[in-house]
Amino acid sequence: MMDLILWRHAEAQEAGDGSDDLARALTAKGEKQAARMAAWLDRQLPEGLRVLASPARRAEQTASALGRKFKRRAELLPGGTPQDLLELAQWPEAKGAVLIVGHQPVLGQTIARLLAIPAPQCAVRKGAVWWLRQRQRLDHGQAVLLVVQSPEFL
Repeated sequence: MMDLILWRHAEAQEAGDGSDDLARALTAKGEKQAARMAAWLDRQLPEGLRVLASPARRAEQTASALGRKFKRRAELLPGGTPQDLLELAQWPEAKGAVLIVGHQPVLGQTIARLLAIPAPQCAVRKGAVWWLRQRQRLDHGQAVLLVVQSPEFL
């Protein structure tokens, strides 16, 4: 059994003309969103969790709110693919849980792919978490959606 927890970075500053997208920081609201979600996650997350984050500043700041060690992985930068994300997570072969802090649209594309949703992607709110589990049923695996949590409801 494997859990894949996808966490979209919290609200970040708007991209300005000619500004570096990867340097965009969280807004004050985004910092509060990340802190609320991190507190909720901290109560739910299993031991031995791997945490991987995009090296974009807003994703690093979101991941840092959790207060656990995490690895920055370029595969999670904007423009990545669901295939990149799933290979990095080792889905569905790995055991235990992995938390990925990343960006739209790849998080939503990955969710749509795993849950066989015909739309090209799911909408994932800023700061929200989608928690999926891989389980075996008879002779095949299936992805099950355990929870979707938004910081506005915490």
